[in-house]
Amino acid sequence: MAQAMRPDPGHSLFATDGKPHPLQDTLVGVTLVLGVLALVTAQFHNLHLLSSWSGLIGILTGAYGQFISVTTRERFALIVGLGAAALGFFLGMAHGGLFGGVVG
Repeated sequence: MAQAMRPDPGHSLFATDGKPHPLQDTLVGVTLVLGVLALVTAQFHNLHLLSSWSGLIGILTGAYGQFISVTTRERFALIVGLGAAALGFFLGMAHGGLFGGVVG
């Protein structure tokens, strides 16, 4: 055997190139959390403000994360978060929108 495999616990879960990417990993986490929040709150008609705003912010953070992402794992997780955020955003918009009921 030419090379022995050694586990390297010092790297990020999303970094496949062996380098840490703290900004990209943070954007992945924020996008996934906002996507899940938007998708879950979109199931309730009265929470359209929360679902639409969290979905919009999730879409923006996910788009910026895609722009600066380095590895395929980061891009995959960002696409999952973006899809959830977009679906939650669109359902929130259908239930009342960003300012529905607040601005007359």
